[in-house]
Amino acid sequence: MHDEPGTNAAAEPVRRDFLTLLTVATAAVGACAFAWPFIDSLDGTGSGDAADAVVDIDLTHLAPGQQVETVWRGHPVFVVHRTQDALQALQTSELQRRLRDPVSAEHQQPDYAVNWHRSIVPEYGVMVGVCTHLGCIPRFRPTVDLAAPGGYACPCHGSRFDLAGRVFAGAPAPYNLPVPPHTLVTPTHLRIGVNPDGDHFDFDTIKQI
Repeated sequence: MHDEPGTNAAAEPVRRDFLTLLTVATAAVGACAFAWPFIDSLDGTGSGDAADAVVDIDLTHLAPGQQVETVWRGHPVFVVHRTQDALQALQTSELQRRLRDPVSAEHQQPDYAVNWHRSIVPEYGVMVGVCTHLGCIPRFRPTVDLAAPGGYACPCHGSRFDLAGRVFAGAPAPYNLPVPPHTLVTPTHLRIGVNPDGDHFDFDTIKQI
């Protein structure tokens, strides 16, 4: 028995629509499966069990005026060995008048870093290298003189920070660079992600990153 004339013609559009939907759905599932690990890798929050939850830095070969960069919880972190000239510049009243939050009143650092150098010891600065405006990575500008006290310059919208990560007044960035939990295990062994004994600081409580 033969099909009625036109039956196959009527079914063909339905079959084509079904195959098209099946192809699109398969491609979408594949794209999501491919994209998810990448998207998940961008999420630096809640990664306490990640491999970079604690990062150790050997300071032995970090000379004054130099900086090393690492990654902690998915964030770039700057570790800078500040020179004596830089330390003196950070304490001048002239510089502090130019800063938005010179005394670290905003909660962008642990209590043990609420000081003029915003770190455990003055010589070593430890900052998350993410501009608090729109998340660009500031560039290291180590030169220290009266006209340019050294620090960091955001290449995206011009925000500037000193060598303690304090933002200059008038910049788009509203807050100082965040300071992560850190401690000195020895004078030349820095550990990022761990607070000093007796101190507690939850990085997720900061104002902004």
